[in-house]
Amino acid sequence: MTKEKLGLNTICTHVGEIKDEQFKGAISPIYLSSSYEFLDVDVKRYPRYFNTPNQEYLSKKIAALEHTEAALIFASGMAAISHLFFAFLKTGDHVVLQNTLYGGTSNFVREEFPKYGIEFTFTNGSEVGDFETVIQANTKLIHIETPSNPLLTITDIKKITTLARSKGILTSIDNTFASPVNQNPIDFGIDLVMHSATKYFGGHSDICAGAVAASKEHIDKIWNVSKNLGGSLSDFTVWMLERSMKTMGLRVKAQTKNAFKMAKWLNKHDCIAKVYYPGLKSHPDYELAKAQMKGFGAMLSFELKEEFDAHKFQKELKLIKSSMSLAGIESTVISPALTSHALLSQEERDAVGISDGLIRFSVGIESVKDLKADINNAITKSRTKKAVANA
Repeated sequence: MTKEKLGLNTICTHVGEIKDEQFKGAISPIYLSSSYEFLDVDVKRYPRYFNTPNQEYLSKKIAALEHTEAALIFASGMAAISHLFFAFLKTGDHVVLQNTLYGGTSNFVREEFPKYGIEFTFTNGSEVGDFETVIQANTKLIHIETPSNPLLTITDIKKITTLARSKGILTSIDNTFASPVNQNPIDFGIDLVMHSATKYFGGHSDICAGAVAASKEHIDKIWNVSKNLGGSLSDFTVWMLERSMKTMGLRVKAQTKNAFKMAKWLNKHDCIAKVYYPGLKSHPDYELAKAQMKGFGAMLSFELKEEFDAHKFQKELKLIKSSMSLAGIESTVISPALTSHALLSQEERDAVGISDGLIRFSVGIESVKDLKADINNAITKSRTKKAVANA
């Protein structure tokens, strides 16, 4: 049976595992050596070459999950995206980027690309026409993120890739929010798929990693840059990542189910002004999300009505944690204006709809009734004095 015919949970559990031929252990052994034989061997292994046994084999699992020929694992999501950019862009090239990208990526582009003479343009929207109007003769890459962080906007992957291929332009996507459990961009024509593997791949808030999946030709090109930049991941963390990914299908599906329930509940709540979740029929991109995603994901965002203090609300939560990251099995919230998009100016945040009162909600695997009770309790305690006086 080939890996293409295997089910999701089978791929998560078995593809890319290293067989313990010596002791017949049930899980992959961990190889911590930083020095390997170089005489009479087929592969000269070295940690910075991304080809230690644990690095090599886990890459096979990631490639299988994203329906690609190959993959590379990095020390962080930002290492993954920066190595991807530098592999395919050089001085004089131009890249088109979606304006709803993760704030760290946008900040990296604005701060680092000018140093290398790489030109860039951020779109004014997520429709294919917004991309087409800013393409230039020297455009080499279009980079998108869907669902976006943190407003969960949806971009038509197929339309973007069709446009790009008609002009000989490569495409890349940040697939972190969806994960390969809910979306496989390669099936819609994307060339390069990257992840902050810290998130759903790791899933337990104890790993920092990144990944890129693509054709062997494209991965080889990234490798030629990456072996010089040195952003490889330690083998112990690689081993932990493989352990975590064995349950990714189960985890993400459970989280997605919870998120859908919470989004519907919050959308009807008297104290909530707005909910951003592509699984709601009221979401402007609902039909598109349904067409290109297998599940609507476990991330959502919402805004409290004006009479509630968003910061106090988060402090009053007892079960749901205030946390910098996302996608762990525990539910967490953050204020994007203070975290993921803090490096952007107020003007830049306003332009992409990141209000100070916006709360991003990463839904975990807890009982939904307990999550609802925690939110209701925090809402009650976060009503402002002015609102109480006017009640």
